[in-house]
Amino acid sequence: MVGRGSGGLTPVLKLKVDELFIQWLSDPDTQQDLRETLQHVQLGEGDLLITSSPQKAGVSPRSLRPASPSTPPASPTPGKMVSPRSPRRRSFKRQLPKTPPVKEKPKGTPVSSVGARIPQFYFPHGRPSPGNNIEATLQRIKQTFETFKDGKVFKSQFAAITKACGCPLYWKAPLFLAGGGDRAPYVTASSFIPVWRNILTTCHDDASKFVRLLSKPQTGSTKGNYIVADDVIPFVQDLIDTHPGLLFLQEAQEFHSRYLHTVIARIFYSVNRSWSGKITVPELRKSNLLQVIATLEEEEDINQITDFFSYEHFYVIYCKFWELDTDHDLYISKDDLSRHNDGALSPRILDRIFSGAVTMGNSIVQDERMGYPDFVWFLLSEEDKRYPTAVEYWFRCMDLDGDGILSMYELEYFYEEQYNKMEQLGIEPMPFEDCLCSVLDMVKPKREGKITLADLKACKMTHIFFDTFFNLDKYLDHEQRDPFAAAKEAEETAGMSDWEKYAAEEYEMLVAEENAS
Repeated sequence: MVGRGSGGLTPVLKLKVDELFIQWLSDPDTQQDLRETLQHVQLGEGDLLITSSPQKAGVSPRSLRPASPSTPPASPTPGKMVSPRSPRRRSFKRQLPKTPPVKEKPKGTPVSSVGARIPQFYFPHGRPSPGNNIEATLQRIKQTFETFKDGKVFKSQFAAITKACGCPLYWKAPLFLAGGGDRAPYVTASSFIPVWRNILTTCHDDASKFVRLLSKPQTGSTKGNYIVADDVIPFVQDLIDTHPGLLFLQEAQEFHSRYLHTVIARIFYSVNRSWSGKITVPELRKSNLLQVIATLEEEEDINQITDFFSYEHFYVIYCKFWELDTDHDLYISKDDLSRHNDGALSPRILDRIFSGAVTMGNSIVQDERMGYPDFVWFLLSEEDKRYPTAVEYWFRCMDLDGDGILSMYELEYFYEEQYNKMEQLGIEPMPFEDCLCSVLDMVKPKREGKITLADLKACKMTHIFFDTFFNLDKYLDHEQRDPFAAAKEAEETAGMSDWEKYAAEEYEMLVAEENAS
């Protein structure tokens, strides 16, 4: 088992270990010994030594031990360019007494009991469905191809093939490209069916199929392990081109890439919980992305799909970026970001944002500039500090030494600026000792005086905690808000996230400003 590295062929250790393990586990002697060991364990007779032939299996015997547990697109109108706003519709171990080794059985003894076999419990590509008739599915797909002239199906016609595959409508672009559409303007049954047969045979749930379709072959590994941002581009571009709620963008193609990169940044913000820049099958399974994609064909108003795809949300994000990007080079500096919300953020938190503490994957902050996708992550985190990724974002910023704990000196470091700013504004500030007691009562950390990421994720007032240390405007708003007004607002906006409430308010203001001008 080898892979091709930069210097030639190199061993792929995992594949070789897997091969040896399967070879050992498939040996009849190993299976017989495992069965007898299991029977002794069930009878409470303790540890047993597996005595299968190590020479044949290729491994050493091991004892088994129990282990515990600008504004967006300007539509052309006579004499003036205006913004094409979208239509609105309101392990522990212990040594047991040794027992005599089990007498080795003659080679070739068959395993007679099904109960002696350990059932598979790990399905990286989904659990196979017993009733899944692959050949019937492929025959249905073949028949669908035959309904088209010369059996050639173009991209604009691929919805029919997508539904024959049993997939959501907006999987059509990835399916088309996987079937050969990246090499020719059309796809035929002979090019598509072998690809889909392979996917159906090896991928048994939607998450593994979707990742296999979108991903590109990766060096030293096989296709289908993860997807990166560029892999998602064809899918989102097809959505822009064909979704009824985005047809108005056809007249403003220069803004397609802005919407596209906003959607992709939001997808990775929500789905890529490892911050690796690579969405894996397990991460996709744990997210709601595939469910949201499935609703795209049912909902014509794209703004009703507030997760990932809302045009209004894009409009707000891009307008905020455009206001700060004064030279319009699609990058903003630390000075640019310091003007956000009239300078609400403290200089020390700005330093941390541009330090590389919150960059995704192996990204590097160059010349203290922030690109548009990074700004999307910033704004989502700033306006909804209760969202899991936002909690991680701001925790990374405040964890100066990177030890996974917010110590008292780190809290004091950030609060010092807030304290000084309040004094300059003529506001009597709370001494740090009192502030510390307040936030510790709020967070209730499991370890005294040490706040962890898990503590903050379990806290219901994480947004207040963070605002206390680096956003003075929001901190004062929390302190001065009428509790009755806050309760009424919470009732009126029940079911909406902090981000959704912010985006709705900002969109209305941006529209009013544009209409007034």
